[in-house]
Amino acid sequence: MGKAMELFWSKGYHNTSLKNLEAALNMRPGSIYAAFGSKQGLFSETLQAYLKLSRARLDDALQREPTVLAGLAAHVRSLGCTPQIAPPARACMLVKTLLETPDDDPVLRRLTEQMMSSMEKALAEIFRVARDAGEIAADADPDRLAARLQAEIFGLRAYAQRTDARDRVATLADRGRCTAR
Repeated sequence: MGKAMELFWSKGYHNTSLKNLEAALNMRPGSIYAAFGSKQGLFSETLQAYLKLSRARLDDALQREPTVLAGLAAHVRSLGCTPQIAPPARACMLVKTLLETPDDDPVLRRLTEQMMSSMEKALAEIFRVARDAGEIAADADPDRLAARLQAEIFGLRAYAQRTDARDRVATLADRGRCTAR
């Protein structure tokens, strides 16, 4: 799954050919279709794996910090940190997929939006916990805060696609607080 994820993340769904997948996975087209049903089925599985990885990183940040709000802040800061292993693309795979998927591709559009909604719901739950713990105002709206933070993260991750943005993204995400993992 990792090689397919790297390929799709790097090239995008529409720019990844079956020949690219055959070479990366060392599989024949019939085997790919037997295992995943279609190129779209394989892509869906890679997006699910990416979302799971993203959630694990968020959960890790939440566990390392003394409060959920501090964990969320650490997670956002980590988005601007230079990873030890360079990702296949500078932008988040979900952001990149959403930007590259036309509205007339309802299956991939719906899948990507559902995944982004699930992340937004997770963020809203973090803000609820923070509100209940008194970390943010009692009248704060967790859903609105989550939507706003996701929009800011989306912008940061889209901005990261610029070839000249590496240091800027790190600064915007508060690189000075990057920690080794």
